[in-house]
Amino acid sequence: MTIEDAAHESAHAGRVLARLRERIAAAGGWLPFDAYMQLALYEPGLGYYSAGAHKLGDGGDFTTAPEISPLFGRCLARHCREVLAATPGGDILEIGAGSGRLACDVLTALAQADALPARYRILEISADLRERQRTLLARLPPPLGTRVEWLDAPPAQPWHGALLANEVLDALPVQCFAWRDGEVFERGVALDAAGKPCWREVPASASLQVEVERVRADAGAAWISGHVAELCMRTGPWLGEVTRAMSRGVALFIDYGLPRRDYYHPQRSAGTLRSHHRQRAHDDPFARPGMEDLTAWVDFTRVAEAADAAGLDVLGYTTQAALLLGLGIEAEVAAAPDETTRIRRAGEARRLLMPEEMGESFKAMALGRGFTTAPGGLVVQDLRSRL
Repeated sequence: MTIEDAAHESAHAGRVLARLRERIAAAGGWLPFDAYMQLALYEPGLGYYSAGAHKLGDGGDFTTAPEISPLFGRCLARHCREVLAATPGGDILEIGAGSGRLACDVLTALAQADALPARYRILEISADLRERQRTLLARLPPPLGTRVEWLDAPPAQPWHGALLANEVLDALPVQCFAWRDGEVFERGVALDAAGKPCWREVPASASLQVEVERVRADAGAAWISGHVAELCMRTGPWLGEVTRAMSRGVALFIDYGLPRRDYYHPQRSAGTLRSHHRQRAHDDPFARPGMEDLTAWVDFTRVAEAADAAGLDVLGYTTQAALLLGLGIEAEVAAAPDETTRIRRAGEARRLLMPEEMGESFKAMALGRGFTTAPGGLVVQDLRSRL
């Protein structure tokens, strides 16, 4: 990091902290964690996804599957091709397109297969990332690039086709709670004596108490005093909104997460909340407000519940490894144009597939409307019984 970059980061962090202090004071000295996470990630002009931090890839804070290899996008293109074949004239809608790499790889692969969508629509709330996407996608040949359009909100008019969301659910703001001697406390943010943000717990509201008790009973979890975890109450409303206008199609969500019984297992007593800064993960969400990513693992049982409430069918739930194998990643590696590329692609495939890398921790869930069977990529392994 240059001296200029460090100075810019320090000044920006100071502005975020000033806004946070204002919010905490206005709230009476304590702010729920989901409100803090909303501010730290999405506050206009200040939040991590609203400002210009270098988020993805080399020199960024984290690396996603599309940044690792074009194999990921080429496999998802096979999924989209299947969905589009069943929804002629359909679109692809990508939620949170990151650097634009996934869109670029999917469109390129679909063009080679003569299976382009009518439109490739990107719902992106980050002005910084949207600009990066425009720059990258502008390099595509006109027949591809002209199909791309950006949205500020989910489509209002009915549409059909494929929805893609890679590492989106983990960034929805979560509520944090602690289980202490059979009582539920909500964890939130206050200011310490030096005016810095810190954890503070208050007795949970009646609604949070009911939801935590429901989740605990459903998971069959016997927590010891001091167990902390998160839950994302925004999953249902958010999922319902982004899929509301999808008249027929398949929404594919890929993220790191677990079914509820595993997520709330007593041995996972410190929760899953993490901060990401310059390729390192840590557990202090207050270290650099607005300057680093905040994420929590996804409770995929909650996603399935939200799907049911939104009138969607859970067509499949599997690991990323099983999804990519079902979508022909081995054939994509074998199709490399030369031996050097094939060896490189094989190494990239290992990062996407191996359990100690992304293969097992990342899951894929397909939600359908107007579809009765799972797309081919989700039939290799069916984990729905674990939800």
